[in-house]
Amino acid sequence: MHSKKVEGLDIPWTALTLGCLQIAPSQAWGDLCSAEEADRVVKTALEGGIRAFDTAEGYGDGESERRLGKALGSRKNEVLIISKIWPDAELSLEAYQSRLEGTLKALGRDYVDVYLVHWPGMYLDTMVKTGKMCDFMSALKESGKARTVGISNFRAPDIGLMSGAASLFTVNQVPYNLLQREYEGAHLRQCERAGIGYMAYAPSARGLLAGRLDEEALKAPTRQDYHLYYQPHLGESQIVRHTVQEIAQELNTVPINVALAWVIQQRNIITAVVGSRKVDQVKEFCAAGDITLTPGQLDRLNKSSAQFHSASGIIV
Repeated sequence: MHSKKVEGLDIPWTALTLGCLQIAPSQAWGDLCSAEEADRVVKTALEGGIRAFDTAEGYGDGESERRLGKALGSRKNEVLIISKIWPDAELSLEAYQSRLEGTLKALGRDYVDVYLVHWPGMYLDTMVKTGKMCDFMSALKESGKARTVGISNFRAPDIGLMSGAASLFTVNQVPYNLLQREYEGAHLRQCERAGIGYMAYAPSARGLLAGRLDEEALKAPTRQDYHLYYQPHLGESQIVRHTVQEIAQELNTVPINVALAWVIQQRNIITAVVGSRKVDQVKEFCAAGDITLTPGQLDRLNKSSAQFHSASGIIV
């Protein structure tokens, strides 16, 4: 599987990171994955070459972290583990340290490779608040309990509030796929100036680009409140979905792998975060980490994506 060397990390970061939201109960996906299924999913990802795992204290109130740590077992120091602090933490170093200690206890590990601030929101909406957060995250990094630090869902104005501290952060985890490209433009330029790479989550548009349109798929809460699964956007996205399917046939692979491969080959991308609670799906999408789309295939995907955004009025 393709991988990249990231400063501050001993282990190369694989092109795919297993997203571990689905392996525990959550509002987004429901309570559908047992502990036994979670164990199999993590082990299948390892077998498929994935060496990075993304979780958070907010995923199942720590259950995702606990299940991930248990499933990795003796191999937990052979991989990269990314976790996140919810931004409602009190703005004090003690509170941030306590949250990180809770994550480490759940994982059964002495450190995390990357520790992210999950959202800015109303919690980090001023330069003073954001400055304090930067100081606390810097202290966690200096302690060695977080090898590197990052942010998630931070836009250009949020990063602007950091003043000169933005370069502290290694990554920004953002939604990004052929149908959802709002983190290009000013947001991308701001991150590039600070040396912040992208972790792209929802790279298949929550399964839409993988063709997840059956009755079971549509029941998932995360799809019921996702604009791309509703008209007119669903119909307008057909041009992109058709191109993805065509290229999948050319490559003798499944559509999700084309969607993932496109993301991996985009500007400033470190990794694509993709999850599932189903072993068969994990086996399928692991192959995306070895796919390199040709310039012609990328051009076709980019043109169909541009047509979708033009028709839908969704601003890039």
